[in-house]
Amino acid sequence: MKITGPKWATLMLYGAAAILAWTHGAIGQDSRIDRIAAQQEEKSKKLQADLPDKVEQFITRMQKSGWLLSANPNGFYPYFDSVYSGGGLTLGAGYRHFYGDYSFAEVRGLYSFQNYKRIEFQTVSTGYASGRLGFDMKTGWMDATKIPYYGLGAKTTQDQETNFRLQETYLDGGATVKPFSWLHLRGGTGLNYYTDKEGTGLSPSIEKLYTPATAPGLHSTPSYVQSQVSVGIVTAPAEGYARRGGIYRYSFHDYRNVSGNMDSFQMSRTELVQHIPILRETWILSLRGQLESVVGSNPEVPYYLLPWLGSGSTLRGYGTGRFRDRNSMLFSGEWRWVPNRFFLDMALFYDAGTVAPQFKDLSFHQMKHDYGVGVRFHGPAVTALRMDVAHGSEGWAIIFAASAPF
Repeated sequence: MKITGPKWATLMLYGAAAILAWTHGAIGQDSRIDRIAAQQEEKSKKLQADLPDKVEQFITRMQKSGWLLSANPNGFYPYFDSVYSGGGLTLGAGYRHFYGDYSFAEVRGLYSFQNYKRIEFQTVSTGYASGRLGFDMKTGWMDATKIPYYGLGAKTTQDQETNFRLQETYLDGGATVKPFSWLHLRGGTGLNYYTDKEGTGLSPSIEKLYTPATAPGLHSTPSYVQSQVSVGIVTAPAEGYARRGGIYRYSFHDYRNVSGNMDSFQMSRTELVQHIPILRETWILSLRGQLESVVGSNPEVPYYLLPWLGSGSTLRGYGTGRFRDRNSMLFSGEWRWVPNRFFLDMALFYDAGTVAPQFKDLSFHQMKHDYGVGVRFHGPAVTALRMDVAHGSEGWAIIFAASAPF
């Protein structure tokens, strides 16, 4: 029970009343001080604990229901994700059905204001071997109608901008093994079919300025059996949203061509992320480094599968896919403030990155830089909406995303 007046003040009032009553010879007579003390006592009986902020009540109810800002919603739910980077504001919904304690199937769809589309079916089954083993499988179709392309390399200019349309049909599955809670091993394989077409954006379509020599695999329709293995050390409580811990992961991807006239190729990716909490997670310093490379210099890789930087969660002050080549290097830092632990973060950030045709050509002297400020709405384990405003050497950019930057 919350009391508005300190106890020692009440005792002093009673003492003063007694002294006054004794001095005037009227101990049995009510005094004004007695009445004040009685009013305080009566008021304390009626007080109730302060109610939580109404916004916090709403977020708490949504989290408990599993409907909003939850990593494991049930039934119909709003779906927060991106069809493809640069697709703009996206609306999505899904339906999830649990057929076991740790197993579910779901169908979900996304549509962006840029006319980007994705529909996907997925099933996930975990909890085997005391939670150390899990399986997943998904199939879907994606259509991104106007993806920018500026050519290859770190020295391209904005007046080289074109756009293309990319469609992908995919089926893949895999298994995740956790020998220890912090050690994540994954293997998977699948079939991916790609088609690039004439772009629908305001800039010229890609074939107007580029040829297969400057845009490898232009208008090819390759199919790949893609296999991947990865090993990760994960101490962060969740990969969708975290205020402490880290993620250190290396992955290797093999693209085995099964149709079309493109080569088979391999790619490797290394990502290091660390979140450093300060003053009981009131502030967080988040750091990320990333390297992505095509293995070897001989295989021809479709331009839309090459490593790229720009927008999304990479170089946020530049347009989507602003820089592409066979190798990329990226560094990011965020100083995050947590004004509300339930659902809101704010951040100041800085990004630096570059691309190169060969790994040895990656240079700090050719880094592109940006800085900015962001707002993130999140749940305990997922980021539902992220809004970043960033500035690079080519001006300002605004990013809307449904995932953490890293």
